[in-house]
Amino acid sequence: MADTVREIERKYEATDETQLPDLTAADRVAAVAERGVAELDATYYDTVDQRLASAGITLRRRTGGEDAGWHLKLPVALGVRDEVRTPLSDAPPPELTALVRSRTLGRELAPVIRLRTRRTVRLLQAADGTALAELAVDAVRATRADRTGVEVRWYEIEVELTGEGGGDAALLDEVGTVLAAAGVRPATAASKLARALAETAAESAPGKPGKPSKPGKSGKPGKRSGKKARTAGDIVLRYVREQVRVIIELDPAVRRDLPDSVHQMRVATRRLRSAFRSYTKVLDRAVTRPIGLELQWLAAELGVDRDREVLTARLSGALAQVPRTLRLGPVSARLRIWSQRRRLGSRREVLAVLDGERYLELLRGLEALLADPPLRGAAARSAPEVLVKAVLKDYARLAGRVEAALGTPPGPRRDEALHGARKAAKRVRYAAEAARPVLGKPAKKFAKRTKRVQQVLGDHQDSVVARGALRELATQAQRAGEAGFTFGLLYGREEALAAERERQLPAVWAKAAPPSVW
Repeated sequence: MADTVREIERKYEATDETQLPDLTAADRVAAVAERGVAELDATYYDTVDQRLASAGITLRRRTGGEDAGWHLKLPVALGVRDEVRTPLSDAPPPELTALVRSRTLGRELAPVIRLRTRRTVRLLQAADGTALAELAVDAVRATRADRTGVEVRWYEIEVELTGEGGGDAALLDEVGTVLAAAGVRPATAASKLARALAETAAESAPGKPGKPSKPGKSGKPGKRSGKKARTAGDIVLRYVREQVRVIIELDPAVRRDLPDSVHQMRVATRRLRSAFRSYTKVLDRAVTRPIGLELQWLAAELGVDRDREVLTARLSGALAQVPRTLRLGPVSARLRIWSQRRRLGSRREVLAVLDGERYLELLRGLEALLADPPLRGAAARSAPEVLVKAVLKDYARLAGRVEAALGTPPGPRRDEALHGARKAAKRVRYAAEAARPVLGKPAKKFAKRTKRVQQVLGDHQDSVVARGALRELATQAQRAGEAGFTFGLLYGREEALAAERERQLPAVWAKAAPPSVW
């Protein structure tokens, strides 16, 4: 069973002659308690091309100390990481290797660095004895697993907040100020592993020591370091890379069932697929279309869980607005049971998808695309010229769908037409968002207006789906001998809401025209 702790810390350079200042000079530190010395022995694992290290991720097996076991550290923000822990075992545990699968893409994990650390620990305490932070002075010895006789040594200081102290990062600033006044400087390496890799790297090793090349790097257009991107290829590839990055980084969050992770991952897949479809003059459709179909599949699989979340929240919120006198029968309990049954199945399905070979092949395909982008002739042209034409083409497509939907009589056919218009609105919005770096505020405002159209159409579609669920719930209640009145009441309210959104659409649509001058 894996446990997760949030690690918030700061690292500082030190030598064997570094003298710690009086840490009670920090406002909230009333006392410093000695905790003794621990001997730690950690072996770090990575792929041959150091894919985890390039992403700031560390996977280690450590003995000694109070938390011996396997530790996977996932970056959250600067100086903040989530540490996922499992008990000691001989090989990397599946619970942790699954969390880095989107990085390793099936490559073998093997030892890369061994760190042996003599750690002297002090607790920084508040006036009431509460432990605020732990300060450790580490004497480190690092050896590289693939070379013999290469060893480096250094000292460093770590200051990490404790859960007991409430996790106030401002305390780290106070302690840092005291250390700075004593001449102690922040560490230049992001982690012990990063420093060990850099300092044990052989001079003949390819690439820059300590900074292994990241998957997907390319010398193709769009990678003009330090220069403003100007070509259509630059802008589109920048957007594509960002969406791929989001998918990869959200993979462990989805597996850990973190809030909103499924939704955000699904949005990234849709944005990426939309970019492939909107910018066919920039990226060769013959190459992107198969990947786009796989992205569509992934979005659909993720949607099983996400749609359940959205639908349950909608029905629960609507039920909460019904007066108690009109809640006939165990409607809340039936809704809860219905949702939980759907969740158990959808959660298993999502994890099965992420563990499957088809998903892995999709990630490999995205990596290959970024490594060698299938650029067409228009990719080398001026970005505004190419991108404006693409956005306006998508807008014309949206206009046709909205007009067709508004001209369709109310009923299932209109519902279907409005749903198609919603998907077209989303595509226009994403195309405008991708073009924003060169089209500026007009693109931002246009995307905002299009998003409003999408929201009206989305609320209408959500009402269609909600009515289907309410019919299902009413049927289940009837079969169980319960009253179905409340579900019928909610159905009627959803019908009225959908009709209101249809009345609002013409006015919202009229405001969504693209800028007259771009």
